[in-house]
Amino acid sequence: MEEEIERIPVVPSASLCHDKDTYTIEVELPGVHKKDIEFEAAENSFCLSAPRDDIEYFGCWILAHAIEPEKAKATFVNGLLRVTVPLAESFEGVKVPIK
Repeated sequence: MEEEIERIPVVPSASLCHDKDTYTIEVELPGVHKKDIEFEAAENSFCLSAPRDDIEYFGCWILAHAIEPEKAKATFVNGLLRVTVPLAESFEGVKVPIK
């Protein structure tokens, strides 16, 4: 019988940015194997979980702009998960002068 390992829960470091057409999401997952990452995206959010020997990375993030999750593309290299996903609508803001 396989013994269940108790892992310490950790919210990973994440960076989110976008231009007028695409969100780029980067999440640091050191020590994780690509096959163990679970990443789900919805129109306004994404969640992930990724276990390693001693900890369990997990978290959910809300996005400021709607995305097209079915068009998301993800890569995992050297402990960094990088996801690019198009915005549902192009983002064009209005410049506000700062006095």
